[in-house]
Amino acid sequence: MATASVAFKSREDHRKQLELEEARKAGLAPAELDEDGKEINPHIPQYMSSAPWYLNAERPSLKHQRKWKSDPNYTKSWYDRGAKTFQAEKFRKGACENCGALTHDKKACVERPRKLGAKWTGKHIAPDEKIETFELDYDGKRDRWNGYDAASYKHVIQRYEARDEARGKFLKDEQLKKLEEKNNNQNKEDGVSDDEDNEDSLKVDEAKVDESKQMDFAKVEKRVRTTGGGSTGTVRNLRIREDTAKYLLNLDVNSAHYDPKTRSMREDPLPDMDPNEKFYAGDNQNRVSGQALEFKQLNVHAWEAFDKGHDVHMQAAPSQAELLYKNFKINKEKLKSHTKDKIMEKYGNAAADEVIPRELLLGQSEREVEYDRAGRIIKGQEMALPKSKYEEDVYINNHTSVWGSWWKDHQWGYKCCHQNVRNSYCTGAAGIEAAEASADLMKANIARKEATEEAPVAAEEKRVATWGSEVPDDLVLDQKRLTEALQKEDERKREERDERKRKYNVKWNDEVTPEDMEAFRMKRVHHDDPMKDFLN
Repeated sequence: MATASVAFKSREDHRKQLELEEARKAGLAPAELDEDGKEINPHIPQYMSSAPWYLNAERPSLKHQRKWKSDPNYTKSWYDRGAKTFQAEKFRKGACENCGALTHDKKACVERPRKLGAKWTGKHIAPDEKIETFELDYDGKRDRWNGYDAASYKHVIQRYEARDEARGKFLKDEQLKKLEEKNNNQNKEDGVSDDEDNEDSLKVDEAKVDESKQMDFAKVEKRVRTTGGGSTGTVRNLRIREDTAKYLLNLDVNSAHYDPKTRSMREDPLPDMDPNEKFYAGDNQNRVSGQALEFKQLNVHAWEAFDKGHDVHMQAAPSQAELLYKNFKINKEKLKSHTKDKIMEKYGNAAADEVIPRELLLGQSEREVEYDRAGRIIKGQEMALPKSKYEEDVYINNHTSVWGSWWKDHQWGYKCCHQNVRNSYCTGAAGIEAAEASADLMKANIARKEATEEAPVAAEEKRVATWGSEVPDDLVLDQKRLTEALQKEDERKREERDERKRKYNVKWNDEVTPEDMEAFRMKRVHHDDPMKDFLN
């Protein structure tokens, strides 16, 4: 043993140390313990001759190579759940006012609030909880399974075991019943087909899967050479290896496209094959059948409901959308059944088990019909007129025809009296004759007036230049009136300059004479005239 070199005080101490080591080797002396109370193996050499200065160790050890700062007070125990310590018989000062326990106050009480707390009644004092404090280390604080009781999972295992046991018992009873029926029917029927035996054997344990298939399904393979490169995850192999791969079902190059990256074949590789014998019909078959179709219909209903004003969103509130769709289907079925019942109530149901009358069943009636040699009906069956929901053959005001039965000169009327007024009284044939005579008389008067009328004499056009900028050459003006018009125009312009000279009661005359227009033209300021500033 290579011992560490230690400076002893004397030769005697060195000799005692050597004797002690020899005795320990021979098993005659107790083993040496380190500072942590562990036995030091004499066959392991101690290479550290001196401890670091900050340990203040009197002799060499390996304590500095361990977690020497670790606190031995750390524990791995957990709280005793539901443990109670002491139950008082009367209320104590400082206890919870609701239940009476001393370990918490009323605000932290988890018991149901009483109508009168234990502070006032002094009855049903709850026991004190067991309060524990633990000092956990770094791993203990982060241990999610700390305090987990494995026995709490036992009820789950027991439930599954009970289910399997009940299922096995049920299958055994079914098998025994089938065997008894088989034995009873064996005397009546000599042979039983092998297919029935195979079905019985398959139904005995249909819930369990063969171990070889189960192992094949549960096999996990690494996914390598992905888009990102490397092994990024695992993928389960859910296909039984005895099945033909989908890309080998049809080797024609023009058949359904197979995408090797996603391992998908959307179209049907064998469209001409019998659907009953077809095992694989393309990946699109899964999108238009089963729960995928129901989910698509649910999405479509949510979109349509949102467009119609309902506050529903498939991703934000899927439960609400599903409940709304369920209620919609129920209401739709109710409406369909209600409509069906109304139609059947109104028109009857030919598929019902009602007794048909004998006359209708055998085609017998008392009506006599006469036919000719060609099979045409001569007598006995009149043409049935189609019925309408509106009232027919209702005549008012002594009319014998309805309104709209006569049309003339873009007007509707009555055929019986040729009147165009809707609610007029019928005059019959006399009214028709009077109307025709009146029309003939009116035509004669119009023709006579056109014959006697002469052509109108063309009136001379008077050229009066009341308005306009150009004055005709043949315009004749009265000088006296022109002078008065010039005076009026001066007064008007004077009033425009100073509004105070305008009278309170103003009489306005809209009649404009040619003299007034000439005075306006003469007094008007021409802005293009260079002498305009010298006019006034």
